[in-house]
Amino acid sequence: MKILVVAPSWVGDLVMAESLLITLKRLHPEAVIHVLAPAWCLDIVKRMPEAEKGILMPIGHGSFDLVGRIRLGRALSGERYDEAYILPNSWKSALIPFFAGIKRRIGWKGEIRYGLINVMRKNKQDFPRLIARYSALAWPRDKVARQEDLEFLPYPRLNTREPDAALLGKFGIRKDRSPLGLCPGAEFGPAKKWPPEYYAALSSKYLARFPDREIWIFGSGKDRDTGEEIKGLVPEDFRERVRVLAGGTSLEEAIDLLALCALVLSNDSGLMHVSAAAGVRLAAVFGSTSAQYTPPSDDNALVIESSVSCHPCFKRVCPKGKPECLFGLNPDFVWEKIIAKWPDLQDTGVG
Repeated sequence: MKILVVAPSWVGDLVMAESLLITLKRLHPEAVIHVLAPAWCLDIVKRMPEAEKGILMPIGHGSFDLVGRIRLGRALSGERYDEAYILPNSWKSALIPFFAGIKRRIGWKGEIRYGLINVMRKNKQDFPRLIARYSALAWPRDKVARQEDLEFLPYPRLNTREPDAALLGKFGIRKDRSPLGLCPGAEFGPAKKWPPEYYAALSSKYLARFPDREIWIFGSGKDRDTGEEIKGLVPEDFRERVRVLAGGTSLEEAIDLLALCALVLSNDSGLMHVSAAAGVRLAAVFGSTSAQYTPPSDDNALVIESSVSCHPCFKRVCPKGKPECLFGLNPDFVWEKIIAKWPDLQDTGVG
């Protein structure tokens, strides 16, 4: 059996989509799986052990480009796929498998796409978790009608590698420094972002507690200024142990460096899901979104979530101007949650 998976465009959603790939390989061990994904997500596909090949999706996320979709579909027709799993909800995302002549085109009801999707599920409300929603597509509809019917729900697990000397040398870092990794960005919007001054305050506690350890700040180029702001807010005596890697790594490199961290502290973001899938200890701070839908896929992860009445609102920008759901989770509160879960990080009272 040969399968094409049309991947979502968000890094976190793509990581969670690996649950579908794992399910497919368990149900069909002989299956050959290819993943069609945008350029910025192909590094994730490379680390999915179930994916034989990643295929570049050359059409931008917001672009329709019917001619380009027809052309790509016809080019993929030579692969003779037996099935396609279309994970985005858009109408246009289902066009390429249709033009590729793939007979079974499987997906959830999204925009009106009857005919383009010919094996359609419509009851999303019965699958609260996104990884369950993805995994369910691999099962017959009469066998798995709701999340509780899943015989197994596998968590994403990305392959990691030992960083080479060139990567470590690029940032002047060592792999034995047991760093605290920070992921202060979130493409979704500011209502997901724990304040930089809070990241700096918690980092200061960590650096005071562990004089030989470092802080590594991850993210895209858009997050570099935030990383530098956090570094600038850390006491001067600690600042040389704060490394701003944001904007300087590929996604593949970030996976391997995150795997070296003693702990990762992250917003609800793509890198939160990458960290969970890399198997690192993770503390995840949720702002406007909910851990009921897209929690980190690791039972050992620590989820820190507000109980204010307006949470979750799922807004990109807080309607009130200042997101109480984030500012109410102060650094002392978060640190106490962390050391309660991982006593080896117990604060000695220094800093």
